Amino acid sequence: MLSVTTLSFDIAALELYLPLLRGARVALATRDEALDGQRLMQRMSSSGATVMQATPATWRLLLESGWNGNPRLKVLCGGEALSRNLADDLLRRATSVWNVYGPTETTVWSSAWRVEPGEGVISIGRPIANTQMWVLDARLQPMPVGVPGELCIGGVGVARGYWERPDLTAEKFVPDPLSGEPRSRLYRTGDLARWLPDGRLECLGRIDHQVKVRGFRIEPGEIEAAIKRHPAVAEVVVIAREHAGDKHLVAYFVAERPPADLVDQLRALIRAACPEYMMPAHFVRLDGLPRTANGKLDRKALPTPEPGSGVAPSREVVAPRTPTEEMVMGVFSGVLERSDFGVGESFFDLGGHSLMAARLMAQLRAVSGVDLPLRSLFERPSVAQLADAIDAVMLSTRRSTPIALRRQREEIEL
Repeated sequence: MLSVTTLSFDIAALELYLPLLRGARVALATRDEALDGQRLMQRMSSSGATVMQATPATWRLLLESGWNGNPRLKVLCGGEALSRNLADDLLRRATSVWNVYGPTETTVWSSAWRVEPGEGVISIGRPIANTQMWVLDARLQPMPVGVPGELCIGGVGVARGYWERPDLTAEKFVPDPLSGEPRSRLYRTGDLARWLPDGRLECLGRIDHQVKVRGFRIEPGEIEAAIKRHPAVAEVVVIAREHAGDKHLVAYFVAERPPADLVDQLRALIRAACPEYMMPAHFVRLDGLPRTANGKLDRKALPTPEPGSGVAPSREVVAPRTPTEEMVMGVFSGVLERSDFGVGESFFDLGGHSLMAARLMAQLRAVSGVDLPLRSLFERPSVAQLADAIDAVMLSTRRSTPIALRRQREEIEL
């Protein structure tokens, strides 16, 4: 087994002890080798390793460095979520790929799944021996199949607690009401998960990454799970950012060869799995997600998106064709703080949300003199559609057209 993990990372325990307990040999990679894709490939070859454990970031580093694989190698992947396209790339280069899961506090892995090719969910599998895993609500009651809840772990792997932190120990290590064993405890992982119909577990991200946006409590992990289903997406993270007092969701993703309409396809996947209020306002494509020294995601280093960044128009950009469309386009641009779109684009696909919708309709009312109900924007979310609605009201009431209103305003200003 080739060991590439720093000793400060808990999964080094498996790399050091498991091979020795089973009569295997441990080859230790240097820190420089573990961080350099070319040198790591050479070390894998010279060591003759048949097993290697690493985070998704390290496996991706190898692939980007041109690693062609080893038909005798068993791949263990853990520490972070394993995406479907990375799993498929590894399956083509190794004898088997295992997705392993477990927090440090349950010493060290608690579940595993041998990844199968296909388009299905990348599961964390089922509990290993002498381990129990539960998906529970806030009262530590089991959740039905398919319903997300907190993943809690019991069994012999559960640690005694945190060193000299009795308060945190009492919060995270709680009495186990489900095992029936006296004095048994559960570790509350803080991870969001759900049972799949076949008895496997799907991990959906962190509960403590839950955000509240415009009054809705949102689990970003559910959005990330929907986006990960797209084969072009290698990595994704969804966070909430605040701008001018308004919170909005931003989806950061890595995609090497994305189709031109990838953002539209991602929106379709999200809409199929989540309510509309969970749609990110921005989709930002990155060459790679920022990482800490241990290879884990560094959320604080994610860039602040520019207005409209990463959100490509879904169709050819069509400029305003009538005075009314020109007027509505101006209001759209002011509210959305962007102008890189055409009259056929949806207000919501361009980053608009319910609070911005109210602002937009109020400004349209002031500029046009037409009082359209807010639902009009949800039914006709593009510049062209709203312009048609305004024109229809103007004609039906025989009121001045927008071009006449504009001339009146110009005369008043003069």
